[in-house]
Amino acid sequence: MKKASTAAVAFTLSVAAVAGAVGFTAGASNAEARKRPEPVVQNEFDPLGPPMHQIKHAGRTVHYSDTGEKHGDPVVFMGGTGTTARAAGMTEFLRTTREKLGQRVISVERNGFGDTEFDDSLGFKDYTSDVKAVLDELGVRKASVIAISGGGPYAAHFAAAAPGRISSLHLAAALPPYGAKADYCGKSDEELKEYFGEQIRDPRKWWGYPADSPMHKIPGFTDTAEEDGARSYYLRGQKGDPAAQVHEQKLYCERPGPDMSRLKAPVYVYTGLKDTAVPPATQARWSEALPQKPVTRKYDDSGHDVQYRHWDQILLDMAGYADRTPVCTGKRTRVLPEDEAARALKRGATLGSCAWR
Repeated sequence: MKKASTAAVAFTLSVAAVAGAVGFTAGASNAEARKRPEPVVQNEFDPLGPPMHQIKHAGRTVHYSDTGEKHGDPVVFMGGTGTTARAAGMTEFLRTTREKLGQRVISVERNGFGDTEFDDSLGFKDYTSDVKAVLDELGVRKASVIAISGGGPYAAHFAAAAPGRISSLHLAAALPPYGAKADYCGKSDEELKEYFGEQIRDPRKWWGYPADSPMHKIPGFTDTAEEDGARSYYLRGQKGDPAAQVHEQKLYCERPGPDMSRLKAPVYVYTGLKDTAVPPATQARWSEALPQKPVTRKYDDSGHDVQYRHWDQILLDMAGYADRTPVCTGKRTRVLPEDEAARALKRGATLGSCAWR
């Protein structure tokens, strides 16, 4: 008789020990097992976040994320200032909705953040070139573009340079590169380095949301945001170097803004009426710069978090359901025509997914 190996004996003893620990005996285990659901182990991995990729373009390495089915409707995500291409994952709290709508999210990392080397000679034109190169690499001709916060000026320059590649433009709490410059634009580089250096030293401060923000209802949102801040400023050993941040902030001071008169795609502006970072009066400048009047959605329940609080509506708008509104009636989320949604809201429904409750 062949002698059992030590490893096999140890494994058998371990299984027996586990069975005993959960209360099964040798005689009862088969009967008990028949009462339990058949175990299933999945065939594919679940994603841990937006997967990163890279291409060579114009003598530099361009990093980008690509999330969703390859045949899905493409969406170009331009995140806020100081974020990486993985910041698109901060919207995945509604991943099921995105998947059901068949959307694919692509985000191109900006100069100096995350894994992308900093080059102080690069500007908006170079980022536009990077985005076009990535879309060409992926075989994407046209895409919806969603810009949030500091992604606004980049979206404007992309719209001006490549209007034919945009199927719809969505601007959520997005900074417009039009109108008066911010007060900080008059500061020196050294002053800006000191100011922003202190802000980005601790990513928790950079991504801090007020206590009453609905973002705290999303499991893991704050942690994910803070991790992206750390990725932005520390991944390549930057040790919180504010140079890239200062460079981007100075780009925001450039005037005049780009000419978007050739843009034919529909535009949507999402404004949180409590926003103090990019207040409603500032966001109204988009209307002055666009060749056609945008659809403006104003929310009194949001501040500078409107892009996340109403991400469900943005997803619907990007998917071509701009005439629909998601509302929570009782414990059920319904996507209703605008007039029906308005009546439901008067009867006590709330905007967006019931998850917000």
